[in-house]
Amino acid sequence: MSISASQVKELREKSGAGMMDCKKALAENNGDMEAAIDWLRAKGIAKADKKSGRTAAEGLVGVAADGNEAVVVEINSETDFVARNDAFQDLVRGVAEVALTTDGTVEAVAGATYPATGKSVADSITDAVATIGENMNLRRSQLLSVDEGVVASYIHNSVATGLGKLGVLVALKSSGDANTLAAIGKQIAMHVAATNPLAVTSADVDADVADRERAIFIEQARESGKPDNIIEKMVEGRMRKFFEEVALMSQSFVINPDLTVEAAVKQAEADAGAPITVVGFVRFQLGEGVEKEESDFAAEVAAAANA
Repeated sequence: MSISASQVKELREKSGAGMMDCKKALAENNGDMEAAIDWLRAKGIAKADKKSGRTAAEGLVGVAADGNEAVVVEINSETDFVARNDAFQDLVRGVAEVALTTDGTVEAVAGATYPATGKSVADSITDAVATIGENMNLRRSQLLSVDEGVVASYIHNSVATGLGKLGVLVALKSSGDANTLAAIGKQIAMHVAATNPLAVTSADVDADVADRERAIFIEQARESGKPDNIIEKMVEGRMRKFFEEVALMSQSFVINPDLTVEAAVKQAEADAGAPITVVGFVRFQLGEGVEKEESDFAAEVAAAANA
């Protein structure tokens, strides 16, 4: 199979590996990008924490909260200039507030009435495109709620109240003191912003993700040439460490690294006066997983000159 230069370039950006290693990885895996990344990792050439895509989309993430429920939305735009536009900020803030009155799905939010215009959110965004002069879209939205407790929110890289580049929600189920719950909830939300866990507990980690990591660890262990019984122990040890690193409750708490998140929650229970259960979290980082179309600036200028 012929491997193109653009494929090699993409794999280099995603893995941080050298050009020849990337070319070999793609050749060994019939051009499959994800399989090539796994191959490089198994060979110890690429780091596990390299992202499989670049973050490039612009716009804002907005949150709105009301006690035991909160919502986070992402509205994308073409340039970062729009994120500093008051009209765009008002739009994102308003859409988040509307989202709080729905079930939080994109479809429900898009179809809900936007009070400022009396039209649907989708139509109001379309109107804003004409006013602001840039294409934009409601990319995603998610709501968390608990019957009893608090849903805390946190915005990182805030540009205005409730608006920024990264938004986090954390749902705590408890009958304890609301102020205590809000305080520990915000700290956990800050932790989630910093560490980007995959799930609340190791049991919640997606089975396909765990299986993929196990396969990579097995291949790495086999490279050592050790017998199967030793390889099995090595893999189990690495999987335990993997779950500790990606599951929220077992992570070292960024606010107090001497504690795990689980231990910090247990400490907070004393002040709250009741058990606390972390039932879920949402983390939206602006543009994650969206690739921005690359352009040749010199070609654009030349084309404009010739027009």
